[in-house]
Amino acid sequence: MEAYPPVAVRVWGDFACFTRPEMKVERVSYPVMTPSAARGFLEAIFWKPEFDWRIVAIHVLKPIRYFSILRNEIKNRQSERTAKAWQQSGGGYDATSDRAQRHTLALRQVDYVIEAQVMLRPHADADVVKYRDQLRRRVREGRCFTMPYLGCREFTASFAEPDGSETPIELSGELGPMLFDLNYAPDRSGRGTPRFFNARLERGILSIPSHP
Repeated sequence: MEAYPPVAVRVWGDFACFTRPEMKVERVSYPVMTPSAARGFLEAIFWKPEFDWRIVAIHVLKPIRYFSILRNEIKNRQSERTAKAWQQSGGGYDATSDRAQRHTLALRQVDYVIEAQVMLRPHADADVVKYRDQLRRRVREGRCFTMPYLGCREFTASFAEPDGSETPIELSGELGPMLFDLNYAPDRSGRGTPRFFNARLERGILSIPSHP
């Protein structure tokens, strides 16, 4: 049992896309925010190496609505190493020849309340209360390290303290397997193995297990 109730942050935006990892070409969003996206949102507001955010629950405040868009995107990933090679030996990148039109099934007019706990790491030298208070101050003042976004970087979002009037939607049902997080390889290659959990929405609230 946690010693403190979860801290809560309200987040909202015009658009969101929490991409299903099984979709290789076209982007298709989960119906609600994923735990990893919620954690990334909180880390954009407040992050320290002394602790991790554990997402406890996500409250869905607006009806789930989809929309589709077609966008011109490049097909290949770009890397710093390649750019440095061009600088030394010549060459360059032609986006026109590497462009493809891709479909995105995203969400619109989203609104959530994220509930999370501060999980101290072994080397932490301060109490949990310190980090909880720091998050609340930053949220109250609208401060963040990087601009928070909802799944895709172009879908930026707003955040604030909940005022107590927030009411989840009256929707319950199974959402199926949902991405919980990625286990990254210890060799720092950036490769990650996805972990999933069986997600269920209960009267508009998605409860997140601590260890799926």
